Amino acid sequence: MCGITGWVAYDRDLTLERPVLDTMTATQLCRGPDAGGIHLERHAALGHRRLAVIDVEGGVQPMTAEHDGRTLAALTYSGEVYNHRELRAELEAAGHRFRTRSDTEVVLHAYLEWGEHLAERLNGMFAFAIWDARSEELVLVRDRMGVKPLHYHPTPDGVVFGSEPKALFAHPSVRAVVDLDGLRELLALTRTPGLTPYRGISEVRPGHVVRVRRSGVTVRRYWALEARRHTQDLATTVATVRALLDDIVHRQLDSDVPLCSLLSGGLDSSAVTALAAKALRAAGAGPVRSFAVDFAGQSEHFLADAVRSTPDGPYAALLARYVGADHRVIELDSAALTDRTHRMAALRARDLPGGFGDMDTSLLLLFKEVRRQSTVALSGESADELFGGYSWFHDPQAVNADDFPWAASLTRLGGTGAGPREQLIDRELLGKLDLAGYRHARYREALAEVPHLPDADPFERRMREISYLNLTRFVCILLDRKDRMSMANGLEVRVPFCDHRLVQYVFNTPWSMKHFDGREKSLLRAAVRNVLPDEIADRMKSPYPSVQDPHYPEMLRSELAELTSDRAAPVLELLDRRALADALAPDTDPQSVRLAADLALDLNAWLTEYQVSLEL
Repeated sequence: MCGITGWVAYDRDLTLERPVLDTMTATQLCRGPDAGGIHLERHAALGHRRLAVIDVEGGVQPMTAEHDGRTLAALTYSGEVYNHRELRAELEAAGHRFRTRSDTEVVLHAYLEWGEHLAERLNGMFAFAIWDARSEELVLVRDRMGVKPLHYHPTPDGVVFGSEPKALFAHPSVRAVVDLDGLRELLALTRTPGLTPYRGISEVRPGHVVRVRRSGVTVRRYWALEARRHTQDLATTVATVRALLDDIVHRQLDSDVPLCSLLSGGLDSSAVTALAAKALRAAGAGPVRSFAVDFAGQSEHFLADAVRSTPDGPYAALLARYVGADHRVIELDSAALTDRTHRMAALRARDLPGGFGDMDTSLLLLFKEVRRQSTVALSGESADELFGGYSWFHDPQAVNADDFPWAASLTRLGGTGAGPREQLIDRELLGKLDLAGYRHARYREALAEVPHLPDADPFERRMREISYLNLTRFVCILLDRKDRMSMANGLEVRVPFCDHRLVQYVFNTPWSMKHFDGREKSLLRAAVRNVLPDEIADRMKSPYPSVQDPHYPEMLRSELAELTSDRAAPVLELLDRRALADALAPDTDPQSVRLAADLALDLNAWLTEYQVSLEL
């Protein structure tokens, strides 16, 4: 996994602009700590920072293909292509010759053979840029589910691009400007494909190709969820899901560096860990290594709430014993989670505020410790969106709401009693933002995309819509979070449940099968039950943990009080003075303003650190 960046300009000579490319590339050092490189041509400059995973010695980038001493194409690539061996064999049969064992070189030769339609042939998570020197055009490609990020900013004579916005901000023509729509996108509890909160900066949409030519920028979708009739019975469907998972996990164990699993003790991560352990044993490769996060005193003093009925620690330990994993627990305390240095590192990783508070910081710190012992990790991300694990799949009020089904639920992730995160925002500004109206407009856009079968009954039709919304508007929030926090530590996280074959198959499986025994994720439970202990196969969904130590919200409120006394704090123009006073009143429960305090502190740090221009 790596960090990529670059600049295409048709009206200037970029061979004279190496200092700019050096600066842009340096911003991606965290994503690629092992090596770096620059490729310069008259109208194109590509930068790369490498995290070496496959063919450590041979996969140096940017990588070029030449013929008779002339460059044909240059590639800067981030990701993993899990079918690279099959593609290599096909390309060799077509006459291509390879110098390395890397999947990077396979992608480069695949472009020479199939052009931009190489994207349809790749199985994996990837974001890459190819400069075609023959036609002087740039091709930007992103994987189907958007596991790997890729941003771009059109310019009058070309484009600037990078894995993260920070790479673009290192270019002299790109500024961090946020207008009302940008702030809406930041706060509205949804994620619109292709958009970012920054004006002028877009994401390459998942499953899309962006081409940059002298004549301008064009976009093509190469993959989307399709409506296909499901004809298999339940037993065959369960067996198909299991066969896909076996193949996916086996492919994603491919690594020339230490690999592990992220294990929470929930169904999803336990399934991935158990299948990885099974595949490793079959290959004679030894036990799977697993890591879990816990908070000091959490297991002993755990309090069940509306979304977390049991602590993770005992279940993770149980699964580790069951499969013989080499298991380690990373324990964090409130002091580490409120440390400004750590919280600032999480903000820089995201390039944005308003994430998940302590859940962001703890994930960052977990990955920091995991990276000391492993370079690649398997994760259970995306199973809930795919198999229907979240509470809002099963709540009739959420299912039937004329809104994104998670909109009313996310505030509960901060724990019982946590109020809405926007409660400290200036009331006049909230009126201008009209977050509910913005979210509703985006919701209607998303619904218009949903592919349907013509004769589906109304309930199955609605559950297809709920699945589509989760797979295109919610999962990207969590995938981006996982990518940013892991790559900030130079750790590659792989997500087996995002394999497009599995996603397409399960998307078209009727809800009656996904929910056949009346429980969430019935289909997944049935597919992996024989590799799990019953206690985990039957465990209820529990989200990523949030610290329950009462000192945490108290420390946040103390920092908020300090911020309000700083008249130069830029966030104050966005906050409501009366709401602030109420939040800081002695009789106010700190937990009730926990999410709002987290957001206000993050907003202030972001406005300061990124020198954001607010045009509201």
